[in-house]
Amino acid sequence: MAVLVLSVVLVLVLGGCVCVVWAQRGGPRWVRGVAAVTLGMASVVRFVGRASSGSGKSGSSSSDD
Repeated sequence: MAVLVLSVVLVLVLGGCVCVVWAQRGGPRWVRGVAAVTLGMASVVRFVGRASSGSGKSGSSSSDD
């Protein structure tokens, strides 16, 4: 079941990326709409990722030598 859900999410992400590229090349109106939604969701995911990674950091120094 989890594989099916992840497969659907992967197909939606890839379809959104295709629509973004197609919209850059002047695709139809529905493609520009899907591209706008895809880019909007990407910014939401980026914001949530930054917020969650920032809250997990402690004041100690990292050991990435």
